[in-house]
Amino acid sequence: MSSTIKKELRRDKTDKEGKAPIRIIYQISGQRVYFSTGQKVKPEHWDNETQQAIYLKKGDLLASEAKEVNDNLGDLIRKIERIEKKFELDGVVYSPDMVKEAFTEKQKPKTKRDASSKELHSFIEKYLQENKHIRVPGSLSVYRQLGRHLAAYEKKHKTTVSFESIDTNFFKSFQNFLVGLTIKRKDGTVARRLNNVTIAKQLSTLKTFLSYARQSGIAINDSYKNFTVKRENDLEVIALTQDEFNTLWKMDLSGNKRLDQVRDCFIFSCVSGFRYSDLAVLRWEHIKHDNIEITQVKTGHKIVVPVNVYSQNILEKYKDQPRPLPIISNQKSNLYLAELCKLAGLDEPVSIIRKYGAERVETIYKKYELIRMHCGRKTFATLSLKKGMTAEQVMKIGGWKDYRSFARYVNLTRQDSQEAMIAVWGAPKSNLKAV
Repeated sequence: MSSTIKKELRRDKTDKEGKAPIRIIYQISGQRVYFSTGQKVKPEHWDNETQQAIYLKKGDLLASEAKEVNDNLGDLIRKIERIEKKFELDGVVYSPDMVKEAFTEKQKPKTKRDASSKELHSFIEKYLQENKHIRVPGSLSVYRQLGRHLAAYEKKHKTTVSFESIDTNFFKSFQNFLVGLTIKRKDGTVARRLNNVTIAKQLSTLKTFLSYARQSGIAINDSYKNFTVKRENDLEVIALTQDEFNTLWKMDLSGNKRLDQVRDCFIFSCVSGFRYSDLAVLRWEHIKHDNIEITQVKTGHKIVVPVNVYSQNILEKYKDQPRPLPIISNQKSNLYLAELCKLAGLDEPVSIIRKYGAERVETIYKKYELIRMHCGRKTFATLSLKKGMTAEQVMKIGGWKDYRSFARYVNLTRQDSQEAMIAVWGAPKSNLKAV
């Protein structure tokens, strides 16, 4: 059966804070039902075209909060789709009312007999099992990591973390635990500590799970919202320069098929903004005339990416193959890419600074040691801006919805502002004297 699922902001139902509720409209053959989502945003934080909550630089909705709203809406829609799938597998002809009834039943709070539903670690394990086929592996990996850290926290403090016990004090305690945590190898030696970037990610993920639990009918202590996750600013953007891009593109790799193919996949990412996950699912059906139309695996956003001279060259190279790109596993791609970049002489020293609690640690790497497949998307953003694209154009092509996360690329290109000013208006004859 063919159904449509849309999201709608009820602008006519704003509350005292100016927030309007978001509902889901589910329709089959002209029959429709409405689902309450429990999500609210102000009208200026809602994009009707994309049906997404958006972050505005001058607004009071944080980027992380907008992402949380969108994630929650996405989870509700996936629940509806799973109900549809079950009806179809059972051979049941269903109606919108039947789908809503099944959805409402699943949303009912768990009974008191299900004591494990009140335990955070058990809830995460259950979520991983229920969503292993519908969430991207990267997200599930972060969730599993959080589950392991919570289990270690419970073991150290000889306690069980329940939803009722989670408040600001718990977040502070868990943060301090993560700062002092060391990851050990199987032989017992210390492999690494968690830096502040990783810790902030874990704390944000924990907040996301509390929202999932609330949707499942579990009572949550809202005082945890007073805890602010502090994020590191000015993280390094590892991307190719134009000269480095040209070097890789012009390399004669005819005698090394393995490196030749990984170079093609990486360059394709550099000129399209595709993540590895999107490269991996690319099919000939996605290429329509001079555009590539694809739904991003990570976000679920549909994007239209124009074909350019580089991507066209690569597509034509593999036109007789079953798939447009000779993609291999992400792990092997990264391994071969580092080998390729070393061969290309991309060995400029790069300083990486990370904080571990209050300790600041600087490590010097050779650039080829840091180049991974995800650097292709960063290269696309960086070089596109340097070549004259507007930030809005780059965000539209690459599917960036959050300007806050994209702003790092804009800031990076400001180092070229003096050169650009001189090229257009001329260089000053001498330094200005302070007035």
